Amino acid sequence: MTKLTNGGCLCGGVTYQVRGNLRNVCACHCTQCRKTSGHYVAATRCKTAELHISGTTLRWYKSSEQAERGFCHTCGSNLFWREFDSTSTAIFAGTINGPTGLIMDRQIHTESKGDYYDLPEVPIDEQSPVI
Repeated sequence: MTKLTNGGCLCGGVTYQVRGNLRNVCACHCTQCRKTSGHYVAATRCKTAELHISGTTLRWYKSSEQAERGFCHTCGSNLFWREFDSTSTAIFAGTINGPTGLIMDRQIHTESKGDYYDLPEVPIDEQSPVI
């Protein structure tokens, strides 16, 4: 049976459905993620072919030479991050509707974290799939 996950932005202008597995959540503390979210980003990931996006308010912003970020231009919700030519897309975990069943099992770019918070101890599960 294929797992089905639904989510979207605050105003409902962008909705999405994932027909497949999600990776556990990764916390990214890089400067770009902190600037776009106001804190660090907690994101899962899926195969792009299994992500179906609906709505008319999604915009993509080329945030670097390697990647772009998807957001709703009406309410400002940050939804996605993807590298160019990648087969997967990161989904901001807070945009998923209902319980996710996921856990945060990794943190990246911790050297860039804000000075106003401490990092929690997050166990790293080297066996969790990186989609």
